[in-house]
Amino acid sequence: MQTPAHAALGDLLSYASAEPMPPGTLVRVPLGKREVLGVVWNEPVSLVGAEPDMALKPVGAALDALAPLGEAWRDLVAFAARYYQRSIGEIALAALPPQLRDLSTTQLARRLKRKTTAGPVAETAESANLIALSAEQTAALARIEAEAGTFLLVGSTGSGKTEVYLRCVADLLARDPEAQALVMVPEINLTPQLEARFKARFGEEAVVSLHSGMTNPQRLASWLAAHSGAARIVLGTRMAVFASIPGLKLIVVDEEHDPSYKQQEGARYSARDLAVWRGQREKAKVILGSATPSLESWHQSRPAEGEDPGGRYVRLAMPSRIGAGELPAVRLVDMNLQPPKTVISGALLDAIGQRIARGEQSMIFLNRRGYAPVLACGDCGWKSECPHCSAYRVFHKIDRTLRCHHCGFTERVPRACPACGNPDIAPVGRGTERLEEHLAELFSAVKHPDGSAVRIARIDADSTKKQGALESQLAAVHAGEVDVLVGTQMIAKGHDFRRITLVAAVNPDGALFSSDFRAPERLFSLLMQSAGRAGRDAAYLAAQGAKAEMWIQTHHAQHPLFMALRKHDYASFAQQQLDERRAAGMPPFAFQALLRADAREQSVAQGFLNVAADQAEALPGSDLVTRYPAVPLAIQRVANVERAQMLIESPSRAALQRLLASWQPLLHELRRTPEGKGVIRWLVDVDPHSI
Repeated sequence: MQTPAHAALGDLLSYASAEPMPPGTLVRVPLGKREVLGVVWNEPVSLVGAEPDMALKPVGAALDALAPLGEAWRDLVAFAARYYQRSIGEIALAALPPQLRDLSTTQLARRLKRKTTAGPVAETAESANLIALSAEQTAALARIEAEAGTFLLVGSTGSGKTEVYLRCVADLLARDPEAQALVMVPEINLTPQLEARFKARFGEEAVVSLHSGMTNPQRLASWLAAHSGAARIVLGTRMAVFASIPGLKLIVVDEEHDPSYKQQEGARYSARDLAVWRGQREKAKVILGSATPSLESWHQSRPAEGEDPGGRYVRLAMPSRIGAGELPAVRLVDMNLQPPKTVISGALLDAIGQRIARGEQSMIFLNRRGYAPVLACGDCGWKSECPHCSAYRVFHKIDRTLRCHHCGFTERVPRACPACGNPDIAPVGRGTERLEEHLAELFSAVKHPDGSAVRIARIDADSTKKQGALESQLAAVHAGEVDVLVGTQMIAKGHDFRRITLVAAVNPDGALFSSDFRAPERLFSLLMQSAGRAGRDAAYLAAQGAKAEMWIQTHHAQHPLFMALRKHDYASFAQQQLDERRAAGMPPFAFQALLRADAREQSVAQGFLNVAADQAEALPGSDLVTRYPAVPLAIQRVANVERAQMLIESPSRAALQRLLASWQPLLHELRRTPEGKGVIRWLVDVDPHSI
């Protein structure tokens, strides 16, 4: 059942039942003064002849109208709990739709009376047979059909990866009337367009979605359809990896490199890694797709060479674009040669202007929302720091607020400097809101042939808060009602913009020298994904007489990352990064975990971690695991809570897992000692994505 991660109740609790219940049955059971939802985990044990003090509370009711959760699903939950150092109940109950906790047996039976049988899936008029496949797609499909296991589909943007997914699903469902497929995407805003393609191909009834943007009744309906087998195809974000899909035979993880597959709250699981494990357990084929795979997946798909037996995945390459122009030419602008405080170079402005004149679209990418990162006073040096976090509040000009993007604390912009009274406080730095305004000023004198003004739109987390806002803004771009699109990484991936011929990244340098060793990998991926938005329609390019371009404004034009990007050469970039990581003993050549502690004082948080490290010395196998000194997080304080972390690393995954498992009870005990008294929470993050 679901209990707090560190409630120290153990994984399994025992209850009495007059009737035998198969494992996987959902039940209601008393816990303290509450009645909660639970899952029967093991075969029942007879207590005939047991001691009187073994008297157990009885199970309240069984939701026996629902088929029990299968053994494969329970194995997945148990593995995830064990590997990510959480309780089975926490993982299991979080994986079930929230509304199940509130339904009575009668209400559930009523819900289940609705259609829950799987019908035949017929491809609709927009049939796969109408779409001619490229030689690369045909070769990839043939290997997926002929071989088993996990495949890494490395396809450049526009190479037709989605069509390969559709064909694989179609072949599977036609071959096996009981089979089901799970298709995962990294973000909610990419779900509707993929859902539309799958429903157009397979019909409305065959496809359900699972993601956190759905209402509780919608999630329950989708989950029940998947669990009963009525839904042949489940589309979802990372949470969908835990869906009950009894006929699972194929898993697709699109954009497998995306950090969104790693959960950052609670049980910090990687949905991509669990998808691979689940595929192995259930003998389902797994397709990991990306134009810029994670270095872990790239390494796992390496071919055998010399004494190296190669990776566990089959690498499939689709480097050519279909129906699209060549990959955009990459233009580097050395900002050291520009006048000080230049935001957009003259050459880039001219290139955008030429696009506007021809009726083409441009996309400007800046991964920082808001108007300006900070508001500052030039007289006394005051800056808009958040009183609750070790971070600045961002200035949002549209609603005249200072907003902390970490704790959410928001205030109106002061009329004068709170420290010295100077009325002349000014924004420092630039976010998407300010960039949008700046572009509007720069192009204010430019007019279309019909006399209309240049149309500039912004898509980021602020502009898409309202229900339906993202959809309407994307529709405007697709309809050609936008000349210049400004945005964060929300616009950089997954979208099929047909009229965009120029993409520009105006300030990408921050990630080049980050303390996080994964920052260059993420930047390269983001820039290649962004470049992939340009020139996606070869016919349009030909008609316009245009060539697609990717512009990058940087102060480090000779950096190896940009050199590889100019050639669209992911392989050489990946090799250079892997060589560096091998030399430094970093993932994928080592395995990591973070032990985190939060407290009101940094000294308390670090003190807890240091004592924990001392206690770990006595554990078996501790000599195979390195524990680094406790340090504050990069953003040390959030919402008045001080945060510290300790990196734990080992060349052996098994050794790291053994240490973490034997460390857990010591950490629970330590929390109850004087050293743990001021600790608000602690957690273990296995295979962390950011350090």
